[in-house]
Amino acid sequence: MREHKSMKELQQIITAYEKSKDRNQKTALATVVKVDGSAYRRPGARMLVTEDGELTGAISGGCLEGDALRKAQSVIFQQQSMVVTYDTTDEDDQKFGVGLGCNGIIQVLIEPIDLNDENNPVALLKIALEDRQSSTLVTVFSLKHSRSEQIGTRILLKGETHHGSSGKIDEKLLKQIHDDFNDIIDKQVNTIKIYPEFDDILVFYESIRPPVQLFLFGAGNDTIPLAKMAAILGWQIQLIDGRKNYATKERFPDVSAITTGPPAEVVKHLYPDSNSVAMLMTHNFEYELEVLNHLIPFNLPYIGILGPKKKTEKLISILRDKGVNVSMENIFAPTGLNLGAEGSEEIALSVLAEIKAVLNKKTPIFLREKSGPIHEEEK
Repeated sequence: MREHKSMKELQQIITAYEKSKDRNQKTALATVVKVDGSAYRRPGARMLVTEDGELTGAISGGCLEGDALRKAQSVIFQQQSMVVTYDTTDEDDQKFGVGLGCNGIIQVLIEPIDLNDENNPVALLKIALEDRQSSTLVTVFSLKHSRSEQIGTRILLKGETHHGSSGKIDEKLLKQIHDDFNDIIDKQVNTIKIYPEFDDILVFYESIRPPVQLFLFGAGNDTIPLAKMAAILGWQIQLIDGRKNYATKERFPDVSAITTGPPAEVVKHLYPDSNSVAMLMTHNFEYELEVLNHLIPFNLPYIGILGPKKKTEKLISILRDKGVNVSMENIFAPTGLNLGAEGSEEIALSVLAEIKAVLNKKTPIFLREKSGPIHEEEK
């Protein structure tokens, strides 16, 4: 699984859109739909622009936003979408990449947002994020006719349900999109396909997964930094502990839910999916033993256990003696990357970095030692 976008950024864009809607303020959405070579942001990066120039989100590290803002305001005025090409490989265009050393070609789709259209691009994003079900957003554009009005972000495919309006898409192309979607959905990665038989139309199939859901067991002082940092990443945090006086909203204002009670009771309030992870930081061996026993059947991609290796070995040994089939593939203990971390804040950093690497199926290395580009190309 690869995430090219920040779920928090999408949530911020939706919030800004709702505010603009309340003010009856016109907006446009800029979306990176294709990148060749090096760029700060990847396809799926977005920026909402209001008619008075307010920006939410980002399509680059800051070098493209000014020009995109002007073009977005033109799109708002003309109420016609367009694709803009930024070529930072061209010496004449280096003003766009001068601050970052970008060396790529970035295609940005800019669409006016119709506040009265319940299927407009931001409305579809809102539907995508309203629950924890994965979805695929379909955006149709043309580089061959980039200045012409674009079909744009039209369809959201979520399970068996289709949202959006496909009225502007050729019927034969629409059938091809649905056929290709069936091959793409299981991969859960962003995919860009060109259709030569339809005048070189391109379709961006964007995988939108729910935010990471963190089951955080333990409400001691050392879990406070981890909860804060996970919230900054836009993760949904469920705090679980047996102590009601520790697990409070005052101590953990950023968590989505707090559950207190004995292990057998609290696990009844867990609703895990493929993007859910668990951290055991209770400092209570018996509590974690029972919690781990209940977590194992969920087959979470990541279960982190704070503490020395001997503690985890003892936990596993007791469970196996009880006949529990324990696989170590998804258990990370001692938890965290080897950063030389000391103190709860640095430990939180190493733990969150490890979780991100595991979910993205990456082996952590120094990027300077990685051959090829930082990001893989969308296929």
